Amino acid sequence: MRKVLFLLGQLSDQDVDWLASVGRARPFAAGDVLIRQGTPIAEVFVLLEGLLSVRVGASHEVELAKLYPGEVTGELSFLDSRPPNATVVAVEPSRVLALPRSELSAKLERDPRFAASFYRALGVFLASRLRQTVGRMGFGSAELDDAEDPDELDPDLLDQTALAGKRFDHLLSRFRNG
Repeated sequence: MRKVLFLLGQLSDQDVDWLASVGRARPFAAGDVLIRQGTPIAEVFVLLEGLLSVRVGASHEVELAKLYPGEVTGELSFLDSRPPNATVVAVEPSRVLALPRSELSAKLERDPRFAASFYRALGVFLASRLRQTVGRMGFGSAELDDAEDPDELDPDLLDQTALAGKRFDHLLSRFRNG
């Protein structure tokens, strides 16, 4: 759930309400493809319920990661406007909040406060992902590996985590009830 906690911890309640108003809940059955490697996408997704698999390879046979509720996917293609470098498949029946790229881009252009918060959140969780990747690859010093847990949140972000969790629960209840 880390990605959405970074994002919702940075945004205001009004921003979260805006995301819910422009996004739409989309169901996916087990085996459905949300994102296809090499095919441009028009949305950023927040997993509300279910389980997704991030895969690469000609037949999508290599699983890179599993995504659990609260994960965000499609953000890299949103940032760099390039087609996705992996395929994302529903492992079980799942529901996502699909945020249209066009709506999100327009909001970022007209609302500098929202843009600063949104891009900061993306930067923080992409930095976290890079640190984890570098750690898994065995780079870095043993001293750092012992002193720093890659899943540990920055102390400055801990205060926002409880609020972000409540905001995610609000999103879930909004899409469960209507």
